[in-house]
Amino acid sequence: MLELKRIYWSRQVLRLAYAAVILWLGASVVLALMPKTNRAAGPVASSAAEVLRGMFDDVLAALMAPGLFVIVLTITAAIIGARDVRRRDPVRRFTRQQRRDGMARADGQCEMEVGFRRRCSRPAEHGDHFYPWSKGGSTSLQNFVAACARCNRAKSARIPSPGQQERMERRRREYVTQERSVSVGERQPLP
Repeated sequence: MLELKRIYWSRQVLRLAYAAVILWLGASVVLALMPKTNRAAGPVASSAAEVLRGMFDDVLAALMAPGLFVIVLTITAAIIGARDVRRRDPVRRFTRQQRRDGMARADGQCEMEVGFRRRCSRPAEHGDHFYPWSKGGSTSLQNFVAACARCNRAKSARIPSPGQQERMERRRREYVTQERSVSVGERQPLP
């Protein structure tokens, strides 16, 4: 649970940082292109080439700091992505036994969350990796979630929030027997 929180929030912070840097880049360009008031009675650029060169220099200077942040964020995202690839379980599909056990645990009903944070009422058709396989989720019964086609498509390869994990575990307590685990989500260790 603690690992999922760390991973989820680090990726959310990375997304917010990207958005902030993009806004910073846009504002920097707009401010650099705004005409400057010439209070000094000095010589005014007479040719279009000089005006364009001055604008280019202003834009280039304005893009230096946010550009460096974009480079740092891109490198960070590439490192995270490379670690996800190294974590991938060599087995992508659940075995028939895992599917049977997972579907039996869910009583054949979709376990995903729909409006107002309640359990989906449609029949389960798919076995979904709660923690996505592409992000290093293991192909194990603990990471298996019974899902209908609509919920499976809607979730896609998104990492569920820690709140979604807690709510799923709470809902599972209602229909999973005492001797079975209600834990959800498991990640492959780094090799």
